[in-house]
Amino acid sequence: MNAITPQALAAICAGDRHAIARTISTVENGDPGADAIARAIAPHLGRAHVIGITGAPGAGKSTLINALLGEFLGRGQRVAVVAVDPSSPITGGAVLGDRVRMGEHGAHDRVFIRSVSARGHPGGLSRATASIVDVLDAARFDTVIVETVGAGQSEVAITGLADTRIVVCPPGLGDDVQAIKAGILEIADIHVVSKCDRSDANRTITDLKTMLAMGISVSIKNNDGKPLWQVPVVGTSAETGEGIRELVATMDRHRDAHRTTELGPARLRRIAEYRTFKTAEDLLRSRFFASTSERVAAMVERISRRELDPFAASDELMSNVAL
Repeated sequence: MNAITPQALAAICAGDRHAIARTISTVENGDPGADAIARAIAPHLGRAHVIGITGAPGAGKSTLINALLGEFLGRGQRVAVVAVDPSSPITGGAVLGDRVRMGEHGAHDRVFIRSVSARGHPGGLSRATASIVDVLDAARFDTVIVETVGAGQSEVAITGLADTRIVVCPPGLGDDVQAIKAGILEIADIHVVSKCDRSDANRTITDLKTMLAMGISVSIKNNDGKPLWQVPVVGTSAETGEGIRELVATMDRHRDAHRTTELGPARLRRIAEYRTFKTAEDLLRSRFFASTSERVAAMVERISRRELDPFAASDELMSNVAL
């Protein structure tokens, strides 16, 4: 384990862009020193409002974030964005399409945008997303926005990371609400209908409000059984700016509820549980493969020759490995 120097830690906490970029590269790649960085920045966490933005491919997440950046900058805030892009099938790296759509504000000295590759990791995030968010939190950004890969019904990993979760739906969702309500729509703290300058947006807003009225959402209740947060539906248009200010105000209300009610501690416990098990899973995975790589290679050869079946091979590996 390589220790992080006091000077490097001070540079991160001071918002030095080069130090932040280098540190993110270290944790993203799992380079030596990544665990030391996590330990060093831990006392400096908890300041940023972490906003998760998810939704189906083509819903307009990146364009919405670009509009939000303009609103946050107008308020004098420092904002960071972690855009999880699909993996390139050629290089394994991020395609960077999301970053292109945020180019209007990307060069601003109070904005930091980092695209990361999902690298095939399920759930809409990359394996290192949480660690990258921690670096940006330690760097004293007021708001950290995490944009997931275009997500499907069951890709809800953002629930283990974000203080405020926004699900973006495009107009014309129609009967699809019924098909996906048991998945990603349930996790929203705020529903956003994008491209609301389109004529079919009002129908989608109505469908979502009907869904919420039926109680189809995950909510935390107080001792009287009343929800601590009523999930709203906000229509936005990045083209015209409609609804952007209202959305930011709604985020502020959710952040305040997060800080002043049981909503916050309950959410933080859920995030802590997710982070703990994810970290343990990653450590087990890396130690397992580090200690079995040679035996796995030999077993793969035997399996390919039909001399051994995968179940017997796995059982043999697990019985002889020290994790």
